Amino acid sequence: MDKPKLKAAILIISDTAFKDPSTDKAGDVLSNAFNSEGGSQWDIAGKSIVPDDVLTIQRQVSQWCDGEDYVNFVVTTGGTGFAVKDKTPEAIAPLVHRQAPGLVHGMLAASLEVTPFALMSRPVAGVRNKTLIVTLPGSPKGAKENLLAILKLVPHACVQAAGGDSRTIHAGGVKKLEEEAGVNANKKAKHRHHDHDHDHNHTHSHGGHVVPKAHTHPEERPVSNDPRAGPTSRYRESPYPMLSVDEAVKLILENSPAPEMVRLPVSGSLVGHILAEDVQATEAVPAYRASIVDGYAVIVSKEGPSNKGIFPVSSVSHAAPGDIPTLHHGQIARITTGAPLPPGANSVAMVEDTVLRSMTEDGREEKLVEILTDQIKPDENVREIGSDIRSGEVVLRKGEEITAVGGELGLLASVGKAEVMVYRKPAIGVLSTGDEIVQHDRSGLLQLGEVRDCNRPTLMAAVRGWGFEVVDLGIAKDKPGSLEEHLRSALRQVDVIVTSGGVSMGELDLLKPTLERSLGGTIHFGRVSMKPGKPTTFATVPYKNNIGEPGSKLVFSLPGNPASALVTSHLFVLPSLQFASGKEGPYGLPRVKVLLSEEVRCDPKRPEYHRVVLAAGNDGLLHAASTGGQRSSKVGSLRRANGLLCLPAKEGIIARGEMIDALLMGSLGSLTHKTPLSNIIITPGSATDALLPLRTTSPPASNTKATTAPTLRHEGTSSRTPHSTSTIPTIFRPVTGDTDTKPKLKLETRPCSPWVLEVNFLCPAPVTAMERTSAMEKERREVRVIW
Repeated sequence: MDKPKLKAAILIISDTAFKDPSTDKAGDVLSNAFNSEGGSQWDIAGKSIVPDDVLTIQRQVSQWCDGEDYVNFVVTTGGTGFAVKDKTPEAIAPLVHRQAPGLVHGMLAASLEVTPFALMSRPVAGVRNKTLIVTLPGSPKGAKENLLAILKLVPHACVQAAGGDSRTIHAGGVKKLEEEAGVNANKKAKHRHHDHDHDHNHTHSHGGHVVPKAHTHPEERPVSNDPRAGPTSRYRESPYPMLSVDEAVKLILENSPAPEMVRLPVSGSLVGHILAEDVQATEAVPAYRASIVDGYAVIVSKEGPSNKGIFPVSSVSHAAPGDIPTLHHGQIARITTGAPLPPGANSVAMVEDTVLRSMTEDGREEKLVEILTDQIKPDENVREIGSDIRSGEVVLRKGEEITAVGGELGLLASVGKAEVMVYRKPAIGVLSTGDEIVQHDRSGLLQLGEVRDCNRPTLMAAVRGWGFEVVDLGIAKDKPGSLEEHLRSALRQVDVIVTSGGVSMGELDLLKPTLERSLGGTIHFGRVSMKPGKPTTFATVPYKNNIGEPGSKLVFSLPGNPASALVTSHLFVLPSLQFASGKEGPYGLPRVKVLLSEEVRCDPKRPEYHRVVLAAGNDGLLHAASTGGQRSSKVGSLRRANGLLCLPAKEGIIARGEMIDALLMGSLGSLTHKTPLSNIIITPGSATDALLPLRTTSPPASNTKATTAPTLRHEGTSSRTPHSTSTIPTIFRPVTGDTDTKPKLKLETRPCSPWVLEVNFLCPAPVTAMERTSAMEKERREVRVIW
């Protein structure tokens, strides 16, 4: 025979939720916990939302506990902290007839496994009449964790509190009670044995490193439900589904906050902001009739020519504010470019069309000036009021960006705008995580296992380059308390948190558990099908502002390897910031077509974002050269990288000379500057020259030959070292066995530092005097090899 169900009631205590019930999340979370984890023993008999007021709380709880129709279990959520308005313990404690300290201890012990901040809660538990009352934290995650810590034991307490016979209930001993409750204090971890099917097909990427490869299949690995339980119980397979980059970006944009409008003064601080409304001119430009030349303001008759002759100069009009005398017939006024026309004047004669006839007695001013032409027409050389911008005209549209070029700022200033409505740019905080991470500028040698923090300076530079304010959040250690403390502090300072490290499958990778369990966050994705950056994580964390209004903030947890961190910041963080700051789509880096300067190998399983140097060639195309080895930990692959090749997941290579998509990360260079080379044959006079930074006075003839002693010098020095053909192979070697008679040199190995190879090409033996002179002029070509 089924046991009768117990009745539970949930009380949400929150000023904010009382005003707007749609903001409450804890009520549904607790209801679901009763239904899913309560073993079908519970009916939710009541749910109510009250403000943080002692009498109101007591009135509702008493209503559920007193009388014949009492409920067995009342849980409250909210108001258990140390804030001034947190009054739940003070409201509940006087109502309790019998204390239940064991339940309080159990909840605190469970929470302490997650975070030391559990000690900041002030729970109360006890019995009023026949009803058990327990207070839970206001965080949905915290409330659920506390409830689940005691939920299987609560029915036993409720039955006893309602008057059940203890002797009958305890018949069979503790073992029977544990079995009925579904708990076991001596539960041991089970061990599963596996058959291992090893696959020895190793794949290689750029730089010759071996890609880490698991030798078991996911279905062979037991999955633990508790990542906090130490290395023996951690996840052996990520519980997060693998998303494509496009799917991940879509989720990010769906959860990014809507743009927020603010009014800012028109100044240099506006650069990078997006206008939130149309801007209208409050005054005309120009605001007065102005001269567009240096010359003389005149009065031109509309009936016919009458301005030729000698006229007295009655006044001077400069491009400066002040009163200007009225001009009368028979007079002219000297005027400068941009100056207002005197009242009465209707045209301007250019100074080139005049001659000075006499000066004042002191010789300092013009007295009489002759105008040499009678072809000047009314309104000639005059800029009319509003001819540039009319008063009330829309000069900038909503959605336009105030750029650093300066044109938009100049336009706003010219029409007298002191303030404009723009979208607020979010503030970003950057945090590094890891016990091994130390400040990059710390003096002294590194100890074994220490790594200098290059991610934080790199990511902060990237954020500033995008035009956003960035806050240095420091380094958090791989300890739940340290990580939670840093994140909680960051939530009070910035809108978006960007972390690096701690998102993989290691026992000390605590970012995801801390976000989800300690901060009540929601992880929207934890894996992305891409290379580098597979464990990239995106989460939202609930928070309340200074006036108690609920909201959420974004957390981007990027991988710890430097290349992964930088690439994923451009692919995922940037689109969110652009959206939140009011930019219209498409979001993210600009996509361009580029010509490959060398072949690249694709990954058969994941799309790859290959770091490259993009440069504009003389052929009008963008050329892409790899930065070298693409291992995600290789910091050197970031040097000079201003683009990401978008390599599809497929077997094989993409050949040199193919066109492919790339994402533009930085400003473009030119192929006339330093360009990385890799396995490029240098042939004077060939089409290859267009792809190389070669300097020549003229294209060499087909019958030229290379000297046998090229010189090699370290970049930045003038000293040159001759190299015979026997020593060249360490860097370059002649290409032999080719039917083409042109001399060739081929890059054989990579130098460990920047060098410049200078190749001198000489003409054949001279025949004529002119040819003899040409032969004496060596034609020098430099190929800069940068690694």
